[in-house]
Amino acid sequence: MEAMTFPRYTTDEIIGHLRSHVLEGAEARNLVKGDLFDNPRLDVLHLIYLRILQKVCGIRLEHAFMMPLNVDIMYPQIYEGFLPICNLYIHLERLLPLCLVNDFQIADVLNPKTKRTIHLLSGILNFVNFRECHRAGYLELQLSYKSAMEKSQQLEAVNREAALKLEKLNTVPVEHEAEIKQLTESIRELEQLLRQDYRRKQTALQEVTSQKKTDIAERTQKLNECKVSMATLKEEQEQLKSKIVESPEERKTYNEMMKETIKKLKRSKQEVTEKYEGYRDVVEVLPSCQVELQLYQKKMEIQGENVERLASVSSEARSLEDQLESAQVELKKAKTDEMSLKRAVTVKHEKLATAEIQLKKMREDIEQHKCTVLEHFNKVQEKRGAVYDKVIAIRKEIKQKKDKIEQLKDDAEEKAAKAKEIHLTLKAVLDKCHESLLKAVKTSAASRAEKVEEIRAELFSLQSSGSSS
Repeated sequence: MEAMTFPRYTTDEIIGHLRSHVLEGAEARNLVKGDLFDNPRLDVLHLIYLRILQKVCGIRLEHAFMMPLNVDIMYPQIYEGFLPICNLYIHLERLLPLCLVNDFQIADVLNPKTKRTIHLLSGILNFVNFRECHRAGYLELQLSYKSAMEKSQQLEAVNREAALKLEKLNTVPVEHEAEIKQLTESIRELEQLLRQDYRRKQTALQEVTSQKKTDIAERTQKLNECKVSMATLKEEQEQLKSKIVESPEERKTYNEMMKETIKKLKRSKQEVTEKYEGYRDVVEVLPSCQVELQLYQKKMEIQGENVERLASVSSEARSLEDQLESAQVELKKAKTDEMSLKRAVTVKHEKLATAEIQLKKMREDIEQHKCTVLEHFNKVQEKRGAVYDKVIAIRKEIKQKKDKIEQLKDDAEEKAAKAKEIHLTLKAVLDKCHESLLKAVKTSAASRAEKVEEIRAELFSLQSSGSSS
């Protein structure tokens, strides 16, 4: 009770919620606080529990008054009065752990108390509120799940159809097998020719490129040598200009000779540059040729893959032909099995018709038995009502007698208290009397001793007077 995980409602909140959400019509209007809490009425409390079970668990009203079918009892009439309470207790025992109420007992149904009923009803109403809040979301999720399942089934059907179409497309018809074989042979021949041409061109290009590279290297070496020789000649010319003083005619002739040599060198240089540009153009053309060769290689690979696919398709076609033959044999067997199954189905249909007739008879007998059970139940309810009235009257008498007993106990306690007070007063009086008696005894004893002494003195005086006479 102390470790609750749900709020504890007040009595007004519980009754308002029961009137608005659980009960309907006259039941809601006639519900009063005293029916549940002050002097709880068992029939009203049991009816509220039944309505909650009908709303939350979907239990029918007949289930509360029916004997369980999985139980064999010799005399079920004995349990007719206790059956509704027992069924109610069983269903509540299943429901209340969901409401986080784990201490439910049968005494809460037979002899309810106000605190326990408030605890149970607050837990149940908290669970009902939680259920109503989350029910819409759960239903939406259920609908979305159903729609998703339908979509998945549709997609699976479409996928199956697409797979069948793919199988049809992949299968090669018998009419085109000869053409496919011819195409494969021609493709192989073309591949061989292309490979041979590619190899020839590749080797020729490699040889040409190697020759061009060697020529370019030689020409570059010659150019470098010419450049070096030109530089040396210029240096010699400058040195000779500074050292030698020639005649103008010889100088002119020498200059003309030098000009002719320079022209020759320029021509050779131009020839070398032209050859170099031609070689350079050839070298630039080489990557495009390599790209074309790569394209030819890719085409050859694609054609090889096509040939492999054709081979696989032809093998699959052969396997499919074998499967078709086996399937035809199985079809013949299936037709024979179908005929035998049709005969068995007709026999089973006849048996089903007889079984349906028997079921109709059984249902009629069950309905008759149900009507008799309901009549008997109504009689038991009437008897139960009479017994319930007697029990209520007996309880009222018991309460009256308990009240009288409590009054007598109170009177007896008052009388006992008065007797105690009288006893105490008497005891105090007796104590005072005892004290006064003790004092009187003491005073009488003292006076008596004095008188005895006086008498003794008198006797002694009388004796002394007698002896003297």
